[in-house]
Amino acid sequence: MSDYRYRYIVMIAASEIRRYTALKLTERKHKMLKQARDLLEEGEELHQLLKTMSDTDYEKSTPFKSWTINNVVGHLHVSDKMAVLSLKDPDEFKRVITSGEAGQAMTPRGAGDSLRQQWWEYFSEMCQLLGDSDPKRRVPWFGPDMGVMMFTTARQMETWSHGQDIYDLMGQARVNSDRLENVAVIGVKTYGWTFANRKVDVPGPAPYVKLTAPSGAVWEFNEPNSDNYIEGDAAEFCHVVTQGRNIVDVNLTVVGKPATEWMAVAQCFAGPPENPPAPGTRLINY
Repeated sequence: MSDYRYRYIVMIAASEIRRYTALKLTERKHKMLKQARDLLEEGEELHQLLKTMSDTDYEKSTPFKSWTINNVVGHLHVSDKMAVLSLKDPDEFKRVITSGEAGQAMTPRGAGDSLRQQWWEYFSEMCQLLGDSDPKRRVPWFGPDMGVMMFTTARQMETWSHGQDIYDLMGQARVNSDRLENVAVIGVKTYGWTFANRKVDVPGPAPYVKLTAPSGAVWEFNEPNSDNYIEGDAAEFCHVVTQGRNIVDVNLTVVGKPATEWMAVAQCFAGPPENPPAPGTRLINY
């Protein structure tokens, strides 16, 4: 092979490697943008619901630990506000949470429509910052840092699940979308963590999970296993893993010891172990 031909082949190969690398980075960026768009759309739906409410409505207690709507929106607001700080100034975020300033920083200001506006301002900025992030970025948070994609999914999960508290209080039916796949994924991924968080042994391998999406698509997770599986509506599964519903109050098919023990205490959100609502206390009756 001539020296010229060899150099030509090397040049073409290098060009293909660069093209492939750029393509994969673009694909990952698009995936990240989709998650951020899903989060933004989730927030937009909640925002539209909140805009229909009076300040008196904000004082009503939701089915979630008797939190008022002010409490729910305030909780989302301070979390999203801290997320913005972490994304814009990680060092300052770490300083705040390790100092005596954390409590003050996480105390919501205002109530009612004023609180809604504050939440929406920070929520929108958070979505933009997440959408512009490198998919490989790590986000400082309470506890270990999180990958930015999982962080985005976690914020969607919180927005969706606490939004349900408000839908339930107001007796308004909710039309879910396939954005729920992100919530289902984080639910499935926290199978082992649910038990570790309670300091008990994991009862067995992760169950096979087969869910029907709002669109009718089928989502499958883990290896098929006829002796250990969960099957049913995706929204109901998401309600259970976010502890918005008790497993006995939904129509999921649950087979096997690991699946049964998991669904009884499933928890996909951070923090100390929490118990699901008591049976019959959070039913869809509208």
